[in-house]
Amino acid sequence: MQPTADIISLLRSQSGSFPNREQLVADYVSENLEAVTTIALSDLANNVGVSEPTVIRFCRTLGCDGFRDFKMRLAQNLAVSMQYLTSEDISDDTTAADVLSSHVLGVIIENLRLLRDQISSQQIDQAADILVKARQIAFFGVGGGSTTVAFDAANRFFRLGIPAQSQSDGYLQRMLSSTLGPEDVVFAISTSGRPVELIHSAAIARQYGAKVISLTNPDSPLAAESDLVIGIEMPENPDIYKPTATRHAFLATIDVIATAVARRMPHQAKEKLRRIRSSLMTVNSPTGRQPIGD
Repeated sequence: MQPTADIISLLRSQSGSFPNREQLVADYVSENLEAVTTIALSDLANNVGVSEPTVIRFCRTLGCDGFRDFKMRLAQNLAVSMQYLTSEDISDDTTAADVLSSHVLGVIIENLRLLRDQISSQQIDQAADILVKARQIAFFGVGGGSTTVAFDAANRFFRLGIPAQSQSDGYLQRMLSSTLGPEDVVFAISTSGRPVELIHSAAIARQYGAKVISLTNPDSPLAAESDLVIGIEMPENPDIYKPTATRHAFLATIDVIATAVARRMPHQAKEKLRRIRSSLMTVNSPTGRQPIGD
């Protein structure tokens, strides 16, 4: 796999160190990032006032095979970078209270409203019916957000007396999947539903008879490799500093499913929660109703 080339960072870090005529190309490219992705070699050379070989040498200085390779890498880089290059900063006169109340909390509340309109009671019931019978549950996620949700999900379910673990390493996901059987469940979590690790792990688990539930985009490859899909699609706010919409939606969905499972097995769930709370008496004195843990 070819390492991802951050052409924009290379331009910035090497600015001033290019040979003189290549520096002219670098300056022009830096000021016209989007336009350069569609410009012809001859036009770029004419606009800068250098020869075409100079442009090609500039591209190779950045580690590209030539001008076409440079344009392709720049276009790929821009596809994920433009929102960070063009977004406006919050004004200096915006107070912390304003940000917390009207922006951050407002975004979270709106995300949960959108989730309420999307979440399917039938899918929640189907997931709960599968999970309540599970011998063990393996929650899989990769990347920052999904990994966090998978960890929280395992934390929710082991308290109910169902052995549960989370795994974010792709190799270990595959290894764990190969040990599962018909009484086990893989619960895969992904915003895009495209990480190869999750798709392959789901396929391995199903090969050995385990059920696969996915919390993901309903039209994704991961969804196609699942026995049950809980389809959630959340639009991301254009503000790059905002909370990630899908993370809050996924965490809330896990809470809904865990509650549905607990209500299907009230005696076991209450006894396990009681034991856990009792085990914490020496570190958390019993002062009325408290959360499990701290």
